[in-house]
Amino acid sequence: MIKTPRQALPVATLIGLLGSFQLSAHGQTAVTVPTLKVQTQQVALQYEWDGVIEPVRQSTVAAQVPGNITALLVKAGDSVKAGQPLARIDDREVQAGVSRSQADVAQAEAQLENARLQWQRSQSLHAQGFISAAALDSANAQWKAAQAAAAAAKAGRTQATLARDFSTVTAPFDGKVLSTQAQVGDLAAPGRPILTIYAPKPLRAVVQVPASQADGVRQSSSAMVQLPGPNLSSPGQWIKPTHVIALPGADPVSQTVEWRLDLPDVNVLPGQTVRIRFAGSVQAQGNAPAAAQLLTVPGTAVLRRGELTGVYVVRDGRFALQAIRTSTPANANGPVTVLSGIRSGDVIATDALKAGLLNALPAKP
Repeated sequence: MIKTPRQALPVATLIGLLGSFQLSAHGQTAVTVPTLKVQTQQVALQYEWDGVIEPVRQSTVAAQVPGNITALLVKAGDSVKAGQPLARIDDREVQAGVSRSQADVAQAEAQLENARLQWQRSQSLHAQGFISAAALDSANAQWKAAQAAAAAAKAGRTQATLARDFSTVTAPFDGKVLSTQAQVGDLAAPGRPILTIYAPKPLRAVVQVPASQADGVRQSSSAMVQLPGPNLSSPGQWIKPTHVIALPGADPVSQTVEWRLDLPDVNVLPGQTVRIRFAGSVQAQGNAPAAAQLLTVPGTAVLRRGELTGVYVVRDGRFALQAIRTSTPANANGPVTVLSGIRSGDVIATDALKAGLLNALPAKP
């Protein structure tokens, strides 16, 4: 076997490696971790919440006449055109109503013809002096009543015909079937949903903002939406909505204000969760401050373990884990704003992973 001679490391490299270690009091090799002193600085206020994607145009299609559903012609995911039949309802009862209304029209027209002839005869007889003026007035009244009865019968026929047409449920616009709420054999009733359709484009993100923070959000200078990523470990990109609007009132139960952010042409689906961020500017706008003196730390200094969020603070020459509360999720590529847990002047580790080691020590300033 041929042994390859070990290659010696450069002297500068050895010095760098040795400089990052020191012996602890127990003789174990200690890892030194760089530290920094936390200080307040003026940063723009940011608000972040989870939102949901929903179509701008969505309709819940319901029955307009009662009856059993005899056919459901589409399923969830199908594309439909405006006016396309979606479901059929048993129309035997409404068909009987159409027949009855047609008979009423025929009867009313016969009575109308009889009243017309009676009115004409009464006019001739009154001219010859055979009947009184009262009899002539009575014939005129019967003629007008027959006209009104005929008009009412025709209106009833029109109503019965519309009810028969309502037995076929059609699509109100071009779109896709989002879900179905009824099956063949179910009893349809006026107002009871049968299915939901939506237009795939355009879409919007909807977020419920606490009413206590609504004024601050209204003063924000920008809004961004983070789309879902391809997987859990890869977050999606941030995009700017085309239009942002807040509903004028607050929900009386949840005490939140609904914000709607119209999205450009993006590849997302209704119901997906997105992250929505409202950011202010350094200068205050109006009466609501958009910026404040806050503590910021590097994203690498923040440790997240389940529900715990914290940093390692230097105390008596050692690292101690301190729980903190942040305004935004920790991001290794950017600063994190700390709301509570540490104060200005505290010294923390810049690398939370190394500071959590058993033999970690603060680097000497």
